Amino acid sequence: MRTTITIDDGLLDQVRRRAAELGQTVSQVIEDGVRTALLRREEQAEQPFRVTPFRGGRPRTAIDLDDNTALLEHMEHE
Repeated sequence: MRTTITIDDGLLDQVRRRAAELGQTVSQVIEDGVRTALLRREEQAEQPFRVTPFRGGRPRTAIDLDDNTALLEHMEHE
């Protein structure tokens, strides 16, 4: 599809140089750049949220919450 965009002159110069280095057209370099940026954004959105529990301003040692004995021992020492 043919379209018109406004692009910074300095950026366009960089795109032209990159296209010449790769033996591609300016359109191909721009398409690849946009495609890469969109994929990166999608990958970042898919990363799971992680919670790192801590108390007292210091990281806690790893505790197996499925091991009641180890959990009780750890709680008694605190």
